[in-house]
Amino acid sequence: MRKNYSGGNASHSKKPQTQSFEVKEPEELMKFLIASLPHKNRNNIKTLLKKKQVRVDGKSITQFNHLLKPGQKVSLDTAPAPIAKQMRGISIVHEDKDLIIVNKNAGLLTMATEKEKRATVYSILSNYVKEENREAKIFIVHRLDRETSGLMMFAKSEEMQELLQESWKHTISERTYLAVIEGKLEQPEGTISSYLFESSVFKVHSTQDPEKGRHAITHYSTAKSNEEYSLLKVNLETGRKNQIRVHLQDLKHPVIGDKKYGSKSNPIGRLGLHAWVLAFEHPVTGKKMRFETSVPGSFLKLF
Repeated sequence: MRKNYSGGNASHSKKPQTQSFEVKEPEELMKFLIASLPHKNRNNIKTLLKKKQVRVDGKSITQFNHLLKPGQKVSLDTAPAPIAKQMRGISIVHEDKDLIIVNKNAGLLTMATEKEKRATVYSILSNYVKEENREAKIFIVHRLDRETSGLMMFAKSEEMQELLQESWKHTISERTYLAVIEGKLEQPEGTISSYLFESSVFKVHSTQDPEKGRHAITHYSTAKSNEEYSLLKVNLETGRKNQIRVHLQDLKHPVIGDKKYGSKSNPIGRLGLHAWVLAFEHPVTGKKMRFETSVPGSFLKLF
């Protein structure tokens, strides 16, 4: 599982030491770093990338499959970049001039509400982009529930936000969640289809009446199970509010820790839902991109 970064100011009294390597042939960054740093394993290198300690020709790179070209210089800082230390509850998985992909912890809101003003993914990222440019802004493309962890996408301009939201169904090729549910399903895989509507007390309900709600389709398959719990891979065909939680309640196997939608157990002290994989075609470059996070350790301990 990814670790949080602690707050606090980084010391500027001493410049971090740097190792440098020259690229001799075209190669993915991860393969290059594994060859250049034989004393470090893949997980060590992922941590260096996440903490913005790897630079290519002076620019910080966090994506492990970044393609290197001959003649480029790869630099490795022995200390994390100061901004990386200040990120609390999220880690940046990918960043380019158009968008940012982050992995958020459970318990963190996407953005503030009238009732809740504490730190949010939006406020943390807003502060982050303003470090380089005080006029910079970020824009929410989609949201995760507070208690859901995992991958989220933000745009760096209003135009990019609109482009992503308008082309979402065609741009996104995979959105896979991991859900830990109560019990074992009679059918280990299947599809749930219903119409969802929200009540006046902000609870989402499921119906087969198309006049009452918006159509929602959820595909699921069982990855692990025992007598008490099952770990499901869940793919969304539509992205409605609380869709996975409501549909798994429909199956009489609610997500653990989800008291709102019928769960009676909370063995890990949080909602058992994680946005695991996000794959899409970059709306500007056309490049196919795929991001996958680690499976939360608390999920695996149940099996």
